[in-house]
Amino acid sequence: MEKQVKRIGVLTSGGDAPGMNAAVRAVVRTAICKGVECVGIRRGWNGLINSDFFPMNAGSVSHIIDKGGTILYTARSEEFREPSGRAKALDVCKLLGLDGLVAIGGDGTFRGALALSRQAAEAGHSLQVVGIPATIDNDIGCSHYTIGFDTACNTAVECIDKLRDTMQSHERCSVVEVMGRHAGYLALYVGIAVGATAVLIPERSVDFERDIAEKIRRARLAGTTHFMVVVAEGAGSAVEIGNRIREEIGLDPRVTVLGHIQRGGSPTARDRETASRMGYEAVTVLTAGRGNRIIATQDGRIVDLDMEEALQMKKSFPMDRYQILEALTSTGSRSEGD
Repeated sequence: MEKQVKRIGVLTSGGDAPGMNAAVRAVVRTAICKGVECVGIRRGWNGLINSDFFPMNAGSVSHIIDKGGTILYTARSEEFREPSGRAKALDVCKLLGLDGLVAIGGDGTFRGALALSRQAAEAGHSLQVVGIPATIDNDIGCSHYTIGFDTACNTAVECIDKLRDTMQSHERCSVVEVMGRHAGYLALYVGIAVGATAVLIPERSVDFERDIAEKIRRARLAGTTHFMVVVAEGAGSAVEIGNRIREEIGLDPRVTVLGHIQRGGSPTARDRETASRMGYEAVTVLTAGRGNRIIATQDGRIVDLDMEEALQMKKSFPMDRYQILEALTSTGSRSEGD
């Protein structure tokens, strides 16, 4: 039997990811379908502290499913890390009469939501929170997939494909830095998709001779005249790697840092569909009386997990895919690298 929930809030926090709008849309429209009012909180936890909110209806989320970014804006809040900041946020929740809160973001967003819920309980106020994982890094331990990853991969692949055209024309080496400060999922998936000569990830210690120099040499001996090196930002600086290639191999590489272009753009079908399913499930969980949960994907299914337990989960990095990359970029015979 579903619990009577009158009003919930929804916010996006941390780094933006394509598909966040689709998740917001799903939360709002599912709430309306279940007879629940929905309040949009602008600028994440900072907005909750500063009463930056507005009532949302079906029209509020019309024509946003295909838009990148987030209509609710996003921000990081140092004040919210402190009990005094969360007390202010809780006062706003009480003022609005929120029974629950859906927080869309990454690990830091979920830890903030859990801390707020605990502080509310200590103050004798019931506030149920549910988290939806949205980050292009795909590094949430409890979820096999996070909203935004597929779009970011496709954006990077499109850019690198265009770079390859000019690198091939000039017979040059290209070093491309993609996002991934602590995780190499994006770099590895993109590297496989573009047939990179070498891929550097934070999960594997970098040996310049083994991972770059020798691979370029073998590719050149096999007849390749252009080379693509993909670097996760957490594995090293593309500029420094480019300099070492120039100094130690004698090539004149071109360095490209894709940066925040990977965060933007219209979300792919996968991200829109996943975000919609997660948003629906988040409201369903709240109205069923299950709070402090994280909505996750596991083996293609949408599940809800205890937030405290979920935050302790670790995701094993798919090193088998690195082995696939090694095999597919092997240059034992004449090839053109991709």
